[in-house]
Amino acid sequence: MLEITSLNKTFFPGTVNERKALRDINLTLDSGEFVTVIGSNGAGKSTVLNMVAGKLHPDTGKVRIDGADVTRLADYRRAKYLGRVFQDPMAGTAPSMSIEENLALALGRGQVRALGLGVTGKKRERFVEELASLELGLEDRLKTKVGLLSGGQRQALSLLMATLTGPKILLLDEHTAALDPQRAALVTRLTREIVERHRLTTLMVTHNMEQALALGTRLIMMHDGQIILDLSQAEKEKMTVKGLLGEFEKIKGAQLDDRTMLQ
Repeated sequence: MLEITSLNKTFFPGTVNERKALRDINLTLDSGEFVTVIGSNGAGKSTVLNMVAGKLHPDTGKVRIDGADVTRLADYRRAKYLGRVFQDPMAGTAPSMSIEENLALALGRGQVRALGLGVTGKKRERFVEELASLELGLEDRLKTKVGLLSGGQRQALSLLMATLTGPKILLLDEHTAALDPQRAALVTRLTREIVERHRLTTLMVTHNMEQALALGTRLIMMHDGQIILDLSQAEKEKMTVKGLLGEFEKIKGAQLDDRTMLQ
């Protein structure tokens, strides 16, 4: 479903600021896999997501989605394959537009745009049904401007918008990091339910190791632009935060505490 082969990326090459962001990354996600990605700042986590999304292009290597080579495809041209939720609840939605208008835009992602009524009665019925599954009462607020929603409500809506068309790949870029603990727990629960319900192939970056262990079917740890640990579901279920820190120290020969990983 998602195949990343020999990805390399260097920022500011040939300058004093040269930084190797990715070093020969190889990663394959089968259909329905939910992979969580952890690592310290600068490990390359978000760079991988941006390569898959098309926001960045690799120096060398390939990205394939459902068998199609999308390595050099512009981000808007691969939108039909992808759904993405960002860290900032203000991103990914149009605050001056209503909830139903935002959902209508999401429903048309990756399609040829044509003139016509944005929100039809049939679409509105679907939006009510989808919003009701969030259990936040948003199905009764279709005309509300998205900018008036709380951070948790807006992130829940972003998650719904990202998955409305059944994308081949769902990208979650620290999508609970900017929320308070209660709202983060809500969005985490909704993430699990939506991914399981639609059987979405998912790649989620997080600094929260407890979240990384609780969610998904596989866990990857990155450091210095490389994948240094890849745990299967069975291995992940036996792992603890303390164990993850121990694995990092064993692999890299470095001292690390959970505060370093979570910042």
